[in-house]
Amino acid sequence: MAHISIIGTGTMGQAIAGLAGKGGHAVQLLGRNDQDKVAGDIVVLAVPYPEVKQVLAERGDQLAGKTVVDITNPLNFETFDSLVVPADSSAAAGIAATLPDSKVLKAFNTNFAATVSSGKVGDGTTTVLIAGDDADAKAELAGVITGGGLRAIDAGSLSRARELEAIGFVQLSLAVGEKIDWTGGFTLN
Repeated sequence: MAHISIIGTGTMGQAIAGLAGKGGHAVQLLGRNDQDKVAGDIVVLAVPYPEVKQVLAERGDQLAGKTVVDITNPLNFETFDSLVVPADSSAAAGIAATLPDSKVLKAFNTNFAATVSSGKVGDGTTTVLIAGDDADAKAELAGVITGGGLRAIDAGSLSRARELEAIGFVQLSLAVGEKIDWTGGFTLN
């Protein structure tokens, strides 16, 4: 059983907490003003990308030695027309550079909360793509995901986070433009 801390109590934080709970894992949900220390071995950053810098400044020392899961999509939330990280990088790469003693993974950014909670995208099972450089960390997170009834696919090294963020960007743009539902999205068969 894994112990998972989720920083962020919004819809994605709640959905991931429910998923982990379905698999029998211990979950700590931390809101913006919580003073509790991060207790989990897996820590999910379930906050909007603009808040990541502050979270890392406040809690970075608590994340050393832990698996840190970045679920953010670093897009321009004012215009929804571009990613705000350099073209040869990703939000996850920036987090990894800030947390050199953590194992950083990219996951859940191509999923909506409704599909994590329901376990379905259309008629298919929700698939969570995971990118990262630590095989054991990816396997542990995959176990949490599959234990909650979803599919997990290893999408490669952390350098693939850039492509996952591009997919997340397109999916969010489509949903905001009401071209797809928040209960839909991309899936793999």
